[in-house]
Amino acid sequence: MAHADQLTIQAGTPGVTLMQSAGQAVANEICRRWSPRPVHIVCGPGNNGGDGFVVARLLHEHGWPVKLALLGSLADLQGDARHHASRWSGPIHAAQPDFLDGAQLVVDALFGTGLARPLGGVALQLVQKIREMGVPVCAVDIPSGVDGLSGRVWGDAVSANVTVTFCRKKPGQLLLPGRLHCGELVVAGIGIADDTIHQLGATAHENHPDLWGSHFPWPHHSQHKYMRGHVLIRGGDTLTGAARLSARSAARAGAGLVSVAAASAAWPIYAVALTSAMVLPCDGLQAWRALLTNPRYNVMLIGPGAGTGHSVRDEVLSALDTRRMAVLDADALTVFADQPDDLFRAIAGPCVMTPHGGEFARLFEQDLAVDSDDAPSKLEQARAAAQRSGAVVVLKGADTVIAAPDGRAIINSNAPPQLATGGSGDVLAGIIAGLAAQGMDAFDAAAAAVWLHGRAAALFGVGLVADDLPDMLVRALHELQGPTAA
Repeated sequence: MAHADQLTIQAGTPGVTLMQSAGQAVANEICRRWSPRPVHIVCGPGNNGGDGFVVARLLHEHGWPVKLALLGSLADLQGDARHHASRWSGPIHAAQPDFLDGAQLVVDALFGTGLARPLGGVALQLVQKIREMGVPVCAVDIPSGVDGLSGRVWGDAVSANVTVTFCRKKPGQLLLPGRLHCGELVVAGIGIADDTIHQLGATAHENHPDLWGSHFPWPHHSQHKYMRGHVLIRGGDTLTGAARLSARSAARAGAGLVSVAAASAAWPIYAVALTSAMVLPCDGLQAWRALLTNPRYNVMLIGPGAGTGHSVRDEVLSALDTRRMAVLDADALTVFADQPDDLFRAIAGPCVMTPHGGEFARLFEQDLAVDSDDAPSKLEQARAAAQRSGAVVVLKGADTVIAAPDGRAIINSNAPPQLATGGSGDVLAGIIAGLAAQGMDAFDAAAAAVWLHGRAAALFGVGLVADDLPDMLVRALHELQGPTAA
């Protein structure tokens, strides 16, 4: 965004105009949400503080009782911030915690998205006081204390009711824990053209159907079931529920056929439960390899309920050896924890890995998940893991990141908290497999599945268990498709 600002200024829009537009957007949002009341605006020493001066002037012009404080010296302000500070005719107080006493609304204009060091001294005291006051807070661009790139909290951070950010969302507003501090996130245009953003070649996006909707495999009359793909799922011998959830989800996602390969001892359990999937007896590695010789199985899903025996490792490698699409989840990842490079070297075709945090750490922690102030963000970790492994990596969580080996990445923001329930990951793996079977490429299938998974859970609401998700997926698909011709 700093580069976008520079390009816009070079194209003829003065920086003071961009700052005026930013402050105007914040003031408009405040006036839309709240009636006039004592508002205390805390400005920092940079451009975020300059935005705060604009907000103060505009609210004052609209009759609001405004008090403004500056962290640092007025003489130290530079450029656009100095210009807009000179247009503020009211008193400028020292930014001390007691300045906030009596406020019925606080505008946080202390630090913007570029903060990259822990808060300390008076700045930390101000942030703590704002967080503890219990009055509404509007943050300018990002709550102070949140890293705009990673979502990391630098010691402490303001918890805003609303954050008004400019032009585009920032990664730290979607990644945890930063997202939890933003409250409602409002994106305001300030005069930076879409063409300018496109020049930047950004490769990170917020998950949305606009990214993959044009590639979504809706059924049409010219197709028969074999044209809509055939998913082969390796069923676990004892934990049979996981693969059954995956099978139902792959079918609901639109796969033409779904088969579950199960040990003879478990075959009756699968056969009774799965009336719309085929259940195939599969005892041992050789039987699994024999199934893989059938080219109609265009997607293989391994891992849900598979167990961590050595045979699972061999079955994964055999599936990857076909160079057809593979979805690897749960135990299919854990069995390579001691020798992850064996897995990565075997990935020669399209592959999606769906680790949660613990599974990710077992595969990649040695290189990526270090615990320090300069630790890579979740976005950076997922990208590095995808590049290293050669697979699309779905690093799950409330802020799931989908990353491709070429550097593209998508942050998902629609997952409700009720998705934190056993079996929901098995459903997600099944949706990915079902979409991929119909021809979506690995990255698009993963992104679409993650979004649909979140939407289905949100449509159900509280009380969700994983068994509810495959059927709720139908409602999410209907909503995604929209009205259809009669």
